[in-house]
Amino acid sequence: MKRYIIRRLKLRREFSANVSHELKTPLTGILGYAEMLAGGMVQPRDVPAFARNIKREAERLFLLIEDIIMLSELDETDSLPNMELVNLAEIAANVAETLAQKAERYAVVLRSETPDVWVSGSPSLLHELLFNIVDNSIKYNKRGGSVVVSLREEAGQAMLTVEDTGIGIPPEHQERVLERFYRVDKSRSKRTGGTGLGLSIVKHIAAVHGGTVELQSRPGCGTTVTVRFKAAPPPCNPAEAVV
Repeated sequence: MKRYIIRRLKLRREFSANVSHELKTPLTGILGYAEMLAGGMVQPRDVPAFARNIKREAERLFLLIEDIIMLSELDETDSLPNMELVNLAEIAANVAETLAQKAERYAVVLRSETPDVWVSGSPSLLHELLFNIVDNSIKYNKRGGSVVVSLREEAGQAMLTVEDTGIGIPPEHQERVLERFYRVDKSRSKRTGGTGLGLSIVKHIAAVHGGTVELQSRPGCGTTVTVRFKAAPPPCNPAEAVV
């Protein structure tokens, strides 16, 4: 127990240090652009470009704060007190609909092949989990590539899989991509708006549902992420379930 507490305290200190660094980056950009505008150092023709830069950095800061808040809340949660019966197929359909336009912008085909599979959990957290995985699969894909979301039930487990044809992850990074703020390609993460927390959130959400996350990847050939949950029996009355 003592070792567990010490480990948690160490993780908190590391997280706090990383948060401070990550927050400073967009804030420094916003402050720099604003000071130049306020000091009259920007030509009128360049004002729209500076405004766009401020907007981009502010959006990045907002997303980062949202992810930090979610991770902090998950850190305080060992389990979910109120579990609901959730159809993962409906979650997958909602995520696919939400990210359809983004997939189109990236020229990526997004498909969802999901029969009804039921688990006990939080609909909002499960949506966040799948959203983060699929969002990553789109952002780190190739033009003309694909992302396939599939579901199956096997030996009492609900298996949620997201397979993409993207750039893949080098072997030396695969064990660390679920860590907070860890980025394989920092420059690409910045261009795509990544916070470095998405897969860490996935890991935490899976954990509070009693699930696990597995990742398989080959550079240049894509990545497959599989999340395993304990399957739940379907409802006697589908109207009583949360979808």
